[in-house]
Amino acid sequence: MPIENSKRTTNIILEALKKTGQRGIIDQGWGNLGTFSKISDDIFLLVDYPHDWLFPQCAAVVHHGGAGTTATGLRAGCPTTIVPFFGDQYFWGDKIYNRGLGPTPIPISQLTVEALSDAINFMLQPEVKARAMDLAKLIENEDGVANAVNAFHGHLPPDMLLSPPPS
Repeated sequence: MPIENSKRTTNIILEALKKTGQRGIIDQGWGNLGTFSKISDDIFLLVDYPHDWLFPQCAAVVHHGGAGTTATGLRAGCPTTIVPFFGDQYFWGDKIYNRGLGPTPIPISQLTVEALSDAINFMLQPEVKARAMDLAKLIENEDGVANAVNAFHGHLPPDMLLSPPPS
């Protein structure tokens, strides 16, 4: 997401990782994160990478909370912290929090070293990881296409004739 003060946001991320003793991967993205600070060897900067490849290799993820990014993190079994900017990102942040898959969302305007450090520590709890892995298994075993078709058909008028599915 575009970030108003990328230097400040980068410093918050770096300090929170240092405070929690964690390594990190920072996506420079539209916000130009990481471009204004000296980056230590335990931080890796990326630009334009496939989430579905990276997230399964991560202990946890922090992101803006777009629907696609959120789904990819959950499919990977990652505890998640949402830092929403606008729109449905707040909705997904609340869903993550309510399922115990991450801490309460941290709106970008409220992002601090303390809030992000607390979020990281929350995500690293074994029971949070276990809940995330349980959900990942449910997602893996779900027939999403069939469920979507059934949901669509369920909203059609009752008198509408549907052709039987091919055998």
